[in-house]
Amino acid sequence: MTSRLHTSLFLALIFCVTTNTVHAAEGVPKVGRAAAAKYFQANPDAQKASRYVASESGGGGGSRYLSFGASTFTKSESFSWGTTNKEEDVGKWGIDLNYKISEYNALLDYSLRVNYNEYEPNGQRVNKMAFLLAASFPDAASKFPLYFGVGAGPGVFFKQINDESRVTLDYQLFMGLRLFEIFEQTGFYVEGGLRNHLQLTSDGQLNGTYLSAGAVFTF
Repeated sequence: MTSRLHTSLFLALIFCVTTNTVHAAEGVPKVGRAAAAKYFQANPDAQKASRYVASESGGGGGSRYLSFGASTFTKSESFSWGTTNKEEDVGKWGIDLNYKISEYNALLDYSLRVNYNEYEPNGQRVNKMAFLLAASFPDAASKFPLYFGVGAGPGVFFKQINDESRVTLDYQLFMGLRLFEIFEQTGFYVEGGLRNHLQLTSDGQLNGTYLSAGAVFTF
């Protein structure tokens, strides 16, 4: 009788342990891509939060980018630069670099624009590099192909006409077309607009329109 009682208790104990183990295993959350997709489908708020975090951390095509290209002035005129009061077609060619540094509420991009340009006032070849802080709309993460922007900043002449200012205030108004990730993380852009400068420590200014094209890299 005692042996049968012990056996019954032993079997009951095994049944309880097995049942609890099965229930515990059923409560363990599954992991993996399929489980995550199922979870986000059942929780749309979590899906929105995930997208927001990805956007804030720089995820998504075009959210971080650097563009590099060449430009030329399509038309330009200078005033009081050198001995000539007014002169046409002073602006020549240039090299352009643009790097996104931040964004504002998924609306605007702030970027650093570095432009190297050559000019020929009074028949003398001079060159200058400008550093501009620019704002453009819409933000690159939207992947909208058209963009518009404005920028301003200082410029420094490496070579300048005698007795003319080596420091300028540069300002630009631009619009363009950019397509990201045409080939892996590389795309291209075409841009045009106004590219002007005022000489700060002497008379002289330049007003011009330009066209720029090159590659844009996302990372």
